[in-house]
Amino acid sequence: MWQALRGHYIETITSAGYLGIIAFAVNTYQHDTGHLSLVLLAAISVFAWISTTKRMRAIADIATSRIGSAAQGYVELYGRASAHADNLIKSPLSGMPCIWFRYWVYSKENSKREWREVSRGVSDTTFEISDHTGKCQVDPDDAEVISPDRRVSYQGVYKHVEELLYAGGSVYVLGEFSTIGGANSVLNVKEDVGALLADWKKDPAQLKKRFDLDGNGEIDTQEWELARKAAKREIEHLHREIRKESGVHIIRAPRDRRLFLISSMSPQKLRQRYQRWSYFHFVMLVLSVGVFIWLL
Repeated sequence: MWQALRGHYIETITSAGYLGIIAFAVNTYQHDTGHLSLVLLAAISVFAWISTTKRMRAIADIATSRIGSAAQGYVELYGRASAHADNLIKSPLSGMPCIWFRYWVYSKENSKREWREVSRGVSDTTFEISDHTGKCQVDPDDAEVISPDRRVSYQGVYKHVEELLYAGGSVYVLGEFSTIGGANSVLNVKEDVGALLADWKKDPAQLKKRFDLDGNGEIDTQEWELARKAAKREIEHLHREIRKESGVHIIRAPRDRRLFLISSMSPQKLRQRYQRWSYFHFVMLVLSVGVFIWLL
């Protein structure tokens, strides 16, 4: 459940925490409970302030890269999600075409008021974004998805909640960028030469036809060296051709566990949003500490 809420935890967990603690302090106010409530408020606000500031700085400190010229590593991209049919999936609740979904299903017993979660899920299908310089696949697994479109519907005793990112919309991604194939292909000349020679050995007649220069029916040491050099030339030519091809760009969760964000907001609006929340949590911290000192 925590992974599903990470993109919203400031708005949900901390806000609910503030209200719950304040309500508890007002309804059951005693000297000791008042101090405890203020300590809890300060602890939540410190955690939230550090987290929002961390996200704000990560977005502010990294310039948006163009897909076609992005460096390998931790980058920020901002492009448009492809609307091609191959890029679309359907939400299991509403059947809406989208590029990413997350959903919860709740039920309510007749004898109870509260909703009980009965199922939930999140998509892990890659989708494509592009800018004027190129295209990039986005692997959303383990991402914090910020500001998706939220839809709530009711069917009998069930409540359906789903969050969607749509094709054709702008998408911001902060994660680890890499290029598979093309100029970044990892190639091993020695291993590939050995594999090619092994393949040639499977057809002895053709091998002798090419390299048995003295016609004695055997490949001697000198002739085998010629075969090895010929194989190396073929492999080097093949590697040059592979590196000329266009690689596939992909952005995914960083291996060093840095932030992996996906959002329908622009980087400027996302940074401003975290900045406002950072200010709010800092004010809550100052107020709770100030009131605590005043009560003492």
